[in-house]
Amino acid sequence: MKRKNWLLGLGMAVALLPAAPAIAADHRDGASVDTDPSTDINDLYSWVSTDGQSVYLAMTVFPVASTTSKFSNSAYYVFHTTSRASAAGAATPLDITCGFDNAATQNISCWFGDSTNFVYGNATSAATPLVSSNITVFAGPRKDHFFFNLAGYNQVRANVTGAVAAKSLTFNADGCPTMPAATLTAQAVQLGRSPANGTAVDFFLPLDTLAIVLKVPVTMVNKGGPLFSVWAGTYRKG
Repeated sequence: MKRKNWLLGLGMAVALLPAAPAIAADHRDGASVDTDPSTDINDLYSWVSTDGQSVYLAMTVFPVASTTSKFSNSAYYVFHTTSRASAAGAATPLDITCGFDNAATQNISCWFGDSTNFVYGNATSAATPLVSSNITVFAGPRKDHFFFNLAGYNQVRANVTGAVAAKSLTFNADGCPTMPAATLTAQAVQLGRSPANGTAVDFFLPLDTLAIVLKVPVTMVNKGGPLFSVWAGTYRKG
């Protein structure tokens, strides 16, 4: 079966097993996903259960999803994982590939590498997620948990753009712009504030997304060692 044609969206995260959570944010890819937001990756999360026995993988897609938003049945959603004994060690890959049958039922199929581990069924209920072979799957709408103070970011961007226009920036030997320490501190503070009221406002607070969440045994994804990495991609079926 040909499972990939072209890459639509991606995100990346790295973590140690067990260790602190790893996250990666993307939000808005190129032209290929503008016409199909169900393939546009927002964020990628990975963390280990408190008992160290399971790893959670979560991919969110579809910026500004509504109650009628659905996963695409024309694309694959892939968690590309690797594990290794050390940063310089050889990587052992494991791809987890998920797809949906149609927009109406949204039944999900997930393959775990080339092994016999395979799950299929309806995973749209968080109360009763799909469970098979020690693998738990949820796929459905969720609040967008990414926090971003867009107003503060836009203000800093405007400040830097203004400095470039005024030619008040200087550059170091590597060609990177430099500012006085006080100016850099002021910009860092501004990133955590809203220009209107001085309080950071989460742009994503009222927004929803679609999430694919997997709970898999650590032993399934750490064949190469405790250093675990994951990046995600969406691919048009072909």
